Amino acid sequence: MRRKRLMRAGLAALLMLGTWTAAGTLPAAASDSSPTADAPQASAGLVEAMQRDFGLTRPEAETRLAAETEARDIAPAARRAAGAAYGGSWFDAGSDRLTVAVTADAPAATVRAVRSTGAAVRTVEHSARELDTAVARLDRIDAPRGVSSWHADPVANTVVVNVVDSRRSDNDVRRFVARARAAGPVTVETVPAAPSTFAAGTVGGDPYYTGNVRCSIGFSVHGGFVTAGHCGGGGAAVRGWDGTHVGTFQGSSFPGDDYAWVSVGSGWWTVPVVLGWGTVPDQLVRGSAEAPVGTSVCRSGSTTRWHCGTVLARNETVNYSQGAVHQMTKTSVCAEPGDSGGSFISGDQAQGVTSGGWGNCSGGGETWFQPVNEILNRYGLRLHTA
Repeated sequence: MRRKRLMRAGLAALLMLGTWTAAGTLPAAASDSSPTADAPQASAGLVEAMQRDFGLTRPEAETRLAAETEARDIAPAARRAAGAAYGGSWFDAGSDRLTVAVTADAPAATVRAVRSTGAAVRTVEHSARELDTAVARLDRIDAPRGVSSWHADPVANTVVVNVVDSRRSDNDVRRFVARARAAGPVTVETVPAAPSTFAAGTVGGDPYYTGNVRCSIGFSVHGGFVTAGHCGGGGAAVRGWDGTHVGTFQGSSFPGDDYAWVSVGSGWWTVPVVLGWGTVPDQLVRGSAEAPVGTSVCRSGSTTRWHCGTVLARNETVNYSQGAVHQMTKTSVCAEPGDSGGSFISGDQAQGVTSGGWGNCSGGGETWFQPVNEILNRYGLRLHTA
């Protein structure tokens, strides 16, 4: 069924089977990817996926998607209004509003300015700059494998260090935690397993392949597509689902980052589509506006296909066995080997490419993605949008 549908859609649709982009500041190179006021409503298939994965009714799913879009659109203005008092922001699913944290010393005029954007305001002790500085200090420390990741949590107003539950008493883990606490406000949490990437050996399924590794293709850019860096090094050849040559890795970075881009040729071309795998209709990509923490996000990949969850954290450092990767976004979406490089999308806005995680789609887990706008900026690429 998959290949019949792809033949109807054309080979170009194959190139979109994977990567989703999470963003930082929208790069100039992606100027055609900003959201538009007259963007279409979410497809019926996307609403159905939200109902399934979040246990919502159809009206609840539609209301949430509309509220998330509004939160995403006002977030930049709310941050500018907060200025130096900015402590981070997130989408509150309970109130369907963007919440912006500001420090206690924020002038009343600043608080009014933030509220005037439509955001709710919460007073916190630490600014986002303080938390980000603490994260940067941790990034300079060699972390043992028992430390899974760390990130600034705007809701808790602290830096969260995640430790593998079975390793929390290890001496090297305890030493890292002690140094982390000295670096700034830190909370330690436990996770059931260490993160790993989601590449896989060659097995039956969908493209793409490089060497004996299968990964998932990501978002189309003009001239190719973006994907995960751990899937292939610069110069590596890429084959499609039918074994034919697709293109070549033109740039790749891993660890430190986990992103790459592949040029496309040999009769292949790109389209602004993410595959829905029959669970939802194929999704058009209309931009790459960043989804706030707390908003819903969905992932498409060649192993587990279409799954949805929530953005849990941004700018998290993930400590893989191959080395740390910085500025990742953590989600509650599951993934499995072969999903690497696949798309993360929120509504019609590209968010990032699948990097790795822990768990699976039977028992659950967490997955990180590399934000797409960072990839576009790094390589001077332009997102292919509808």
